[in-house]
Amino acid sequence: MPSVDAFAYFLLFAKITMLLVGLCFLISGLDDLFIDICYACRNLYRRLVILPKCNALSEQRLREKEEQWIAIMVPAWDESAVIRPMLENTLRVLDYTNYRIFIGTYPNDLETQREVDLVREGNIQVHRITTPHDGPTNKADCLNWIYQGIHLYEKSHGMKFEIFVMQDCEDVIHPLCYRLFNYLIPRKDMVQLPVQSLETKWYQLTGGHYMDEFAQSHYKDMVVREAISGCIPAAGVGCGFSRKAFETIAGKNNNQLFSIDSLTEDYDFGFRLHRNGLKQVFVRYEVVRSVQKKQFLTGKITNVTKRETVCIREYFPAKFMYAVRQKSRWVVGITMQGWENLGWQGSLATRYMLFRDRKSILTNLLNLVGYLLVGLVLTVWFIQWLHPDTYKYPPLLEKNSLLWYVLYVNAFLLLLRILLRAYCVYRLHGTMHAFLSFPRMIWGNLINFLATMRAIKQYVRYLRTGKLIKWDKTTHQYPSEEQLLSFRRKLGDILLDSRRITVDQLNHALKIQCEKPALLGEILKSLGWLQQHELDEFLLRQ
Repeated sequence: MPSVDAFAYFLLFAKITMLLVGLCFLISGLDDLFIDICYACRNLYRRLVILPKCNALSEQRLREKEEQWIAIMVPAWDESAVIRPMLENTLRVLDYTNYRIFIGTYPNDLETQREVDLVREGNIQVHRITTPHDGPTNKADCLNWIYQGIHLYEKSHGMKFEIFVMQDCEDVIHPLCYRLFNYLIPRKDMVQLPVQSLETKWYQLTGGHYMDEFAQSHYKDMVVREAISGCIPAAGVGCGFSRKAFETIAGKNNNQLFSIDSLTEDYDFGFRLHRNGLKQVFVRYEVVRSVQKKQFLTGKITNVTKRETVCIREYFPAKFMYAVRQKSRWVVGITMQGWENLGWQGSLATRYMLFRDRKSILTNLLNLVGYLLVGLVLTVWFIQWLHPDTYKYPPLLEKNSLLWYVLYVNAFLLLLRILLRAYCVYRLHGTMHAFLSFPRMIWGNLINFLATMRAIKQYVRYLRTGKLIKWDKTTHQYPSEEQLLSFRRKLGDILLDSRRITVDQLNHALKIQCEKPALLGEILKSLGWLQQHELDEFLLRQ
C-alpha cells in the first residue's frame, strides 16, 4: 500500500535524522564536558597551589586605592520608564566619589530626555549627550556619540577620565563595583564583572531561564574562557575599560570606537582588545555581609552572614516574545555578524571559543528537532504497545546499534548538564531556583529556537537589502523601591568609606550581631567606636 510505504520511508528518514542530530549533540556535549573538566581542574589548582600563597583582596585594600576619574556610559533609546529610577538608585548606592554619568539620548525621544533632565537638575554627576540624528540607530552608534561627548566634557572642564564603564538603563549596580574597577585598572585594560538576573517568581519561566543561563555562564563558563584563551567578550554592562584601551581601538578605526556593523558591539569589542594585545580579566569577587533572615519554621528574624557577589543585577524580559526579540539580536550579533566581522582569527584557543559561541545557531534549532524525534519514538512505541499484532516496522532505535550508544552517551551528558546548571543556580540563587532550572531549560530551548529563526530571517533580509539591522529595543523593567532595599549601601559600608571604623572593627561587630541580634549602630556604640551624634549623622546619610 502506498500509505504504508510512505510511512516506512518516513521512519527511515527519521532514523537517519536521529543519528545526525545525535552526533551533533554528542560533539556539543563533549565540548561542554571539556569546559566542566577545565573548571574543576582550575578550582582544584587554585585551592591547592594559588590560594595558600597569596592573601585574598580585602575591602580595606579596595578603599585605600586613590580614586581615579570614571566615565559611565549609558545608551538610552525609549527608556523613559526606567532611566530615572536607575540613575537615582545609582547615585544613592555607589561607594565612589570621582565619577560622571553620561546618558546618550536621541532628538526624537523627548520623554527619555525629560527623565534624565529631572535627575541632572540637582546632580553634577549626571550629563546628557544627544546624538545628532533621530533614533533608533543601534547601540554602538549611540555609544560612539557618548564617547565624543565625553571628549568635549574633558576639554571644557580641563580633566581626563582614566576609566570608562558601560552600563544599561536597567542595571542595579553593587556599591563596590567601581572600587573594583579602580583597583584593577590600568593594570588590566578591560575588567568584566559578573552579570546576574534579579530573582523572579517561581512561575515566571521566561524571566527565570535568564537566571539559569547567566548563573552557568558567569559562575563557571566565563572563568574557564579567561583561563584558556585570555579573551573575554564584554557583556555590555559591568564592564570597565582603561583609557589606553579606548584610545588604542579608536585610533585604529578612524576614531570610531564601537563597530556600528554589529548588534553586539560589546562582544565584538572584547575580541578587538585581545587582538591588540590588551589585557582582560573576568573578576568574581565576594564580600561578607550580615543580613536578616526569617526562619522557615518559627518565623523568627535572625542575623546571618552571607557571601555577596560584587556584580551587576537586572531584570531580563519576563514576557515570551520580548525574550525572543532580545535573544534574536544576540544570535545575529554573536553568530552571524561575529562570523562576518571577526572571522576565525586568533590563536587555537580563541578560535575554539568562537566555535563555542557560534555553535548555538545550530544547537538552538536542533534542540526542538530532538524533542520532536523523542516524541516520535515514544509515539511509535505506544502504538505498538496498544496494538501488538499490528504490522511491525523496523525499530527506530535498535539496542547495541551505533545510534543506541550515541543516545546513551548523550543522555549521560544531558544529565550532567542539568546537574551542573542546577549547582550554579543553587550557588547564586538558592535551592528552589536550582530545582526549577530543569523545566526552565526546556522553556529556554523553545525561546532560543524561535529567536534563532527570527535572527536568520533578519540577517537574510540584511544580506538582500544591505540595510543595517536597527536597535531592536527590549522593554525593560526596574525593581521597586522595596526590592532595591537589599541592594542599598549598608551602614557598615558608609562607615568604612568615611574612615570612621576599620574592616576589623566592622567584622567584630558583625560577629557580635550574629551571636546576639541587635542593630549594628547600637553595637558600635556599646563598643565605644561610635557616638550617638555620629550614628545619627550616618543614618541620615544612609
